[in-house]
Amino acid sequence: LLQASGGGLVQAGGSLRVSCKASGITFSNYALGWFRQAPGKEREFVAAIAWNNGNMDYADSVKGRFTISRDNAKNTMYLQMSSLKPEDTALYYCAARFRASPGRRANDYRYWGQGTQVTVSS
Repeated sequence: LLQASGGGLVQAGGSLRVSCKASGITFSNYALGWFRQAPGKEREFVAAIAWNNGNMDYADSVKGRFTISRDNAKNTMYLQMSSLKPEDTALYYCAARFRASPGRRANDYRYWGQGTQVTVSS
C-alpha cells in the first residue's frame, strides 16, 4: 500500500514537499513515480525514479523545479517542488512498479496511493 501526504495550499513561487510511504511491499525492489491530475484533465506523468540505480525522469513541465528522491530505509519517496505555479495545482498520486526503469505510462504501475492535493494560488 502507498500513502501520499504533505499536500497543501501554497503561493505561486513557493515550495512544498510531498511524501509517499509504502507498506506491504519490498520497497527497494520498486521503481516509483509521481503523477498528477487536475480537475477536468487526464492524469499526467510528473517524475519517476528507478528501483536500482537512481535514474530519474521528469516531465518537461516540471524539469528544473521538481526533484524526486527515495529513502529505502524509510520506505518513503519524496517530491520536492519549488517555484510552484498555479498550473501545478492538482491531486498528486504516487505509484510503484516492480523492478523497472522510470516509466511515464500510468498503466505500467501496479500500486497507487490515494493522492494528496496541492493547490498553488496566484
